[in-house]
Amino acid sequence: MVVVLDHTLLNYEEITSGLVEGGWLVVNTWLLPKELGVKGDFNIATANATEVCRQLDLIIAGQTVVNTAILGAFLRATKILKIENIEEVIRERFSSSASDVNIEAIKKTYDITELQMSTI
Repeated sequence: MVVVLDHTLLNYEEITSGLVEGGWLVVNTWLLPKELGVKGDFNIATANATEVCRQLDLIIAGQTVVNTAILGAFLRATKILKIENIEEVIRERFSSSASDVNIEAIKKTYDITELQMSTI
């Protein structure tokens, strides 16, 4: 599993070199998986978490904060956990208003995630 918060990092081969066959590359981008131009025997999930966070005003010191939102794409791709599990942890760690906006970001990113399965 590799999660890329800035799709321009895909210009570096090292980013995907550690992916195992059938693993997941999760990328924060407006591009569809097939438009990324990366090749390998791994699955790809893309979602524009940046836009979701801008819409929700998840901006700190002028920077859009996508690290929590991208969990939505991770969850949709891997199905390792349910959103409800993540929601519970976030509510334990953040204030009510911060929890609400971060959970909304996760759910919206989950909904817009595009998946491309490996053809292995």
